[in-house]
Amino acid sequence: MPVEVDPDAAREAAARELADPAYAAAEPSFPQQVFERIGRFLGDVLSAVGDVAPGGLVGAMILLLLAVVVFIVIRLRVGPLARSLRSDVVTVDRGRSSEDYRQAAEAARDRGDLGTAVRERFRAIVRELDGRGVLDERSGRTVDEIAAQAGQRLPHRASELRAAATLFDDVVYGGHPPTEAGYDAVAALDTALQAERPAMAAR
Repeated sequence: MPVEVDPDAAREAAARELADPAYAAAEPSFPQQVFERIGRFLGDVLSAVGDVAPGGLVGAMILLLLAVVVFIVIRLRVGPLARSLRSDVVTVDRGRSSEDYRQAAEAARDRGDLGTAVRERFRAIVRELDGRGVLDERSGRTVDEIAAQAGQRLPHRASELRAAATLFDDVVYGGHPPTEAGYDAVAALDTALQAERPAMAAR
């Protein structure tokens, strides 16, 4: 004889069974569920692209890789990433004095080449600070490192040093158009630093 099961009793029995903690522990966590759904979505997208792309799934992956490469190349050439990878390095020739750089800066300004004038005048500052022992003599420093190190030794000039470093960075690496006012500010800082020999000589 078949056993008749009351529907309400069956629902109650099922609810009691599913309320067992063992079932909850066996379920995947919320993050796991999210990752699984993302994985399924990406799989569906790649599968759909693979159906229409030349070469199937492999072709789709190659196209995706090429798109990423193109994006990176564009960012390297025109985006903020380009600036960070160039590192904004300031190089100075130890065979040239700070006065050599000043003369080069003034000559560039006289012929209207303000970009070169800003670059050479900032290098004059770096060479001056090198010779005074404010900066340690090494190559490959970035403008930020120069401003930070010199600012620690000359705290009353820290803001001016940061401003000059930013201007150098913007003109030389950022492609910003230089101005006479900007050059004059860097030159004024250079002149002021020359007059601070006693203060800079003290460790």
